[in-house]
Amino acid sequence: MSEHENSFFGPLADPAGDAGHPEDHPPRVGFFTDTSVCIGCKACEVACKEWNDVPADGFDLLGMSYDNTGSLGASTWRHVAFIEQDLRLGDQDSGLVGLPTGPSGTETTREVVAEALHDAGHRAGAELGTEPVDLGFPSFDLPGAGSGAETRTDFRWLMSSDVCKHCTHAACLDVCPTGALFRTEFGTVVVQPDICNGCGYCVSACPYGVIDRRPDDGRAWKCTMCYDRLKGGLEPACAKACPTDSIQFGVLDELRERADARLEQLHEAGVPEARLYGRDPDDGVGGDGAFFLLLDEPEVYGLPPDPVVTTRDLGSMWKHAAVAAGMMVAASAAVFVKGGRR
Repeated sequence: MSEHENSFFGPLADPAGDAGHPEDHPPRVGFFTDTSVCIGCKACEVACKEWNDVPADGFDLLGMSYDNTGSLGASTWRHVAFIEQDLRLGDQDSGLVGLPTGPSGTETTREVVAEALHDAGHRAGAELGTEPVDLGFPSFDLPGAGSGAETRTDFRWLMSSDVCKHCTHAACLDVCPTGALFRTEFGTVVVQPDICNGCGYCVSACPYGVIDRRPDDGRAWKCTMCYDRLKGGLEPACAKACPTDSIQFGVLDELRERADARLEQLHEAGVPEARLYGRDPDDGVGGDGAFFLLLDEPEVYGLPPDPVVTTRDLGSMWKHAAVAAGMMVAASAAVFVKGGRR
């Protein structure tokens, strides 16, 4: 393999160098999304749309919790998923165990409250510690918190901000016939809309179902990791806007080390189901430029469990096709030679 020849599978230390960028190019950058601290605020979605002038993708709730976008698409470069489960997150405590919810939850609490209110008379609100008061408003209690800890159900809300993975081996880039998709000096994958002819090959090639075409013009669009901001020394808009640092941007190798440390921390805290997704350079796409810390199976978040670059076998396929074509030519020549001897 030559110095800048593209490879289709396996670990690749320097995708930008493999694409032909000079040796002094910047280090590869990416996203590490820690879903354990995502609060579902959608600041990333808004920031992405504002900075990149991405058109609106609808405001109708889809019946999947507070999700109004459903998946990534040509006009949804960031998608925040909301997954409701009747499970507890590791050893987490809601902080309400043993505390009164509505009527006093324990005998001790009832006695303390009664004593404190003995001299309070019937001024407004004095009886709220011992008797429920129906104000006619909808309830905002936690699930199962109506009558105390003994009837409270386990519940957790998984949230995750999905994005293009900027794969080490990007099938969308491999199949693009016009060169509209290219590898930047930062190791990211970007679409040039002025070159895209709308063929759609990239759409079917993406193992994650990320890239898509807009119905109004037919061209393909996806996250650029704010390529214009990167060239100006700025972090992408989504990471800049994230209030909890769920979306972390930086040099990819450093992010992987940070993710390993965070995973160990969660395991020690009693969250054994925590796992990293897209971090391994030996996986089916050579590792992702945007990887995640998940709290459940990838399928729960709408992610493929074992993604493989769809052009992995492209080289061998061309070789087999060439051999088959050669055999057909040889057979045809043999027929003509044999026929000419009659």
